[in-house]
Amino acid sequence: MSEFRERARAWLEENAPHLPQGDPYSDARVTQGRLHAAGFAGITWPTAYGGQGLTVIEQREWDEEAQAYDLQTEPLGIGLGMVGPVLLDLGTEEQKSTYLPRLARGEWIGCQLFSEPGAGSDVAGLRTRAVRDGDEWVVNGQKVWTSHAHHSDVGILLARTDADVPKHQGITMFVIDMHAPGVSVRPLKDMSGASKFNEVFLDNLRLPAGAVVGEVNQGWAATVQMLRHERLALTGRRTRRDDPSSHAFLADVVRKSGRASDPLVRRTLAEVFVGERVGELFASRIAEEIKAGGDPGPRGSVGKLAAGRQARFLASAVTTLLDGQATAWAPDDTTGPALAQIVSTAPRLRIAGGTDEIQRNIIGERVLGLPKEPK
Repeated sequence: MSEFRERARAWLEENAPHLPQGDPYSDARVTQGRLHAAGFAGITWPTAYGGQGLTVIEQREWDEEAQAYDLQTEPLGIGLGMVGPVLLDLGTEEQKSTYLPRLARGEWIGCQLFSEPGAGSDVAGLRTRAVRDGDEWVVNGQKVWTSHAHHSDVGILLARTDADVPKHQGITMFVIDMHAPGVSVRPLKDMSGASKFNEVFLDNLRLPAGAVVGEVNQGWAATVQMLRHERLALTGRRTRRDDPSSHAFLADVVRKSGRASDPLVRRTLAEVFVGERVGELFASRIAEEIKAGGDPGPRGSVGKLAAGRQARFLASAVTTLLDGQATAWAPDDTTGPALAQIVSTAPRLRIAGGTDEIQRNIIGERVLGLPKEPK
């Protein structure tokens, strides 16, 4: 066992059971701060920008040890898995030194301002405009489905900066202060009752020239880079054994219900396990390629597609395994609400982060080399 893994295991055993369990956003900030102080946040980020300066080997070791614990850091996922990495790739020195340390320490939460009411899967169809005004840009438009925007401090924004060129060529990426004048956030409630995503209105938002990420009118290439980080992050997630969506949790519930000997139930549980394990093995393969210096590129879409497929299968499996327990339960039943959450959130997982159809196009064209669909 490596020294890092041994240290990670010891820290988790001592500290994880005592981390805060209240408001998810404040808890995430507190937990991330403690992780950073202990040397377990921003593991692969350079030390100059608040990271630990380690390798993907240590990152994987940490992920494997931490999967047994609920660290309550999910609200930071976009900031740490997308905003931070794209700034590391394309950001200026000022952007990196300003944003990365605060993201790594959990002081700031990040969000992604891509989708619009008329431009979801077709992100390049966006209509939000950024117009140059001297040394500033003036932004007007609307974004939607922006996860965690109501608690975010920093956002990565796409806006059209040239309407006279083909749509993929006239886009620029910006990094913005979510508390700036001209930014209004309105939470949206989904069918599960949660409010994790929002619509965001940009009214004469003024941005300095230094807010551009990458190059002006080259935002589509930056978008592809950022979405690649997103799909790799989605691919790399491992299911905790006590998570309601894990085969171990469902098997325990089935045993308590007395249906463990039913052949259909046993087959369904086996299929849940296979889907879960295949996802983990694929994530491990991607991690090993990165560790060897490779670039998985668009194959991250394979993991994202598989994750959405597994989520939908889980929703079906829950109703097969537990009859009505996922739709109605006794007041003192703590399992029912968790299972109902699996059922009600499954549909959005084939849309969030790029629809299944988009993922299939990426896999077909960029992984398998198939001809593009006719425009």
